[in-house]
Amino acid sequence: MHKTDIIIIGAGPCGLFTVFEAGLLKLKCHLVDVLPAAGGQLTEIYPKKPIYDIPGFPSILAGDLVSNLMEQIAPFNPEFTLGERAESIEKVDEKMFELTTNRGTKIQAPVIAIAGGLGCFEPRKPPIPDLEKFEDHGVEYMVKDPEQFRDKTLLIAGGGDSALDWTIELANVAKKITLIHRRSSFRGALDSVEKVMALHEAGKIELLTEAQAIKVLGEEKLQSVIVKKDGEEIQRDVDYFIPLFGLSPKLGPIGEWGLNINRSAIEVDTLDYSTNVPGIYAIGDINTYEGKLKLILCGFHEGTLMVQSAFKYIYPDQKLSFKYTTVTGVSGFES
Repeated sequence: MHKTDIIIIGAGPCGLFTVFEAGLLKLKCHLVDVLPAAGGQLTEIYPKKPIYDIPGFPSILAGDLVSNLMEQIAPFNPEFTLGERAESIEKVDEKMFELTTNRGTKIQAPVIAIAGGLGCFEPRKPPIPDLEKFEDHGVEYMVKDPEQFRDKTLLIAGGGDSALDWTIELANVAKKITLIHRRSSFRGALDSVEKVMALHEAGKIELLTEAQAIKVLGEEKLQSVIVKKDGEEIQRDVDYFIPLFGLSPKLGPIGEWGLNINRSAIEVDTLDYSTNVPGIYAIGDINTYEGKLKLILCGFHEGTLMVQSAFKYIYPDQKLSFKYTTVTGVSGFES
């Protein structure tokens, strides 16, 4: 059993920055995320993609932003439960929730902050017969550890940042890479497209555009993929097929927690981003209100105001005295 002050569901940038703001108020946090690493979409989908709207950074790579946030919250020693989905919550006391994950992990706290981005993420899978048969046996929808693919033959499918970034990243790891995309142009960052083209021209990867995978073949493990291009079927023997078409957001069990939901988003009061359930807040892309903007910057703002309200909810008899960090280095409270 874990106990903390705030359970944060979602370890994306919004959830991570909330740990910092909570830490300034001496509130401890425990983050829960279904993804295997902190950072949310920034880590799983486009770690190499530049972000341009973070104050103080004309440009910063998504992965670097996550690293900076992790460094920023390190002094507050947050706990993490990763690779597990927040399954259910129940009240165990007047001001105490117990959250249970799909793997049975239990965490108690008086406050829950839902910062789950667009909800639980599931990989978008191409409509290929028998694809599920080879999941974890040659078909991978995410690259969690590049070393898994060292000296292997890979077929990567996709035209966005994730497919481009991982093709570039794995070019010096894998034995051979074939990148296929069903269109002639890519959706990813221009710099990434240019790097992929350079790798292709140098003979370091094979690039097939206006092509798509239509069959997967093998016995117990994936052995080859059939690619259709210009009406012709091409067979490529591979160790791994990695379709990177992004992640599909689903609200998941959160939708069953008695919260007011509007078009798969959680309605909140913009005073403090509280939900209709006392003690439960929603911040970031998962919430909705008039004038909502789905920006990382806005999520930082929402998390900042939310922890102020959370402090008052947990300690109604204590006076919160906010102090600028440039003056004291830390905020505190007066009893």
